[in-house]
Amino acid sequence: MQVTQWWSKFFLVTSLVSVILLIGGPLGYKYGFAELLPSFASLLIALVLAVLVLIGGMIMAFVANNKGLIGDRNLLFIAIVISVVPLVAMGPPLAKGRSVPPIHDISTDVAVPPTFDVVVNLRSKAMNDLDYGSEQGSAAALAKLQQEAYPEITTLNSALSASEAVAQAAVILAQQGLEVVNVDVENGRVEAVATTYWFGFKDDLVVRIEPTPTGSKIDVRSVSRVGQSDLGANAARIAKFLQAFDQ
Repeated sequence: MQVTQWWSKFFLVTSLVSVILLIGGPLGYKYGFAELLPSFASLLIALVLAVLVLIGGMIMAFVANNKGLIGDRNLLFIAIVISVVPLVAMGPPLAKGRSVPPIHDISTDVAVPPTFDVVVNLRSKAMNDLDYGSEQGSAAALAKLQQEAYPEITTLNSALSASEAVAQAAVILAQQGLEVVNVDVENGRVEAVATTYWFGFKDDLVVRIEPTPTGSKIDVRSVSRVGQSDLGANAARIAKFLQAFDQ
């Protein structure tokens, strides 16, 4: 029976470590076992290790095959396959991050963004504030960035009355997996919280409904509690809501 070499085992173990870091970092933050920066660092390390295994493993697999080290070649192939997991998991978010502006506050009405009520008290420990444009230097600067990146995020006009629109907004948000925390028919406001799967990041969303002569006007704002960039998540959430509401 052929004995495998240490280097093939090393690549296999390294690939497994990369997957453990990929999963453990986000879940560690989500469940309170790790701070945010170490959790992000674990993802970066996982990505680096995966790239090293992919490149180094392919080279060594070629060497092992030429030397007839079938056991080592097979271990290296397994390591290479495992290393693809972090690359596939992190590739799309990284690509998305490069294609969108580093913003985390999105509103259909950039002139007079909807305001929050109940959510304000839920954000006591949030890293980001609710002052529109504060981190971009001005509201105008944030509005410009958003409109260039997401021109489709605009106010929706509905034939529903304001009270009907409030009720429908609450139902849609619940159906889309958000936690509805406030339904205010009198003031035309619905608030909800979205929680991401891996890190458990929370984004806050408010729907503002105003009566019009023909029905109602729907504006939506979604703001992340943590992070400079939302990787397009808030805009996608608003677009999904508006599409469902308009059907």
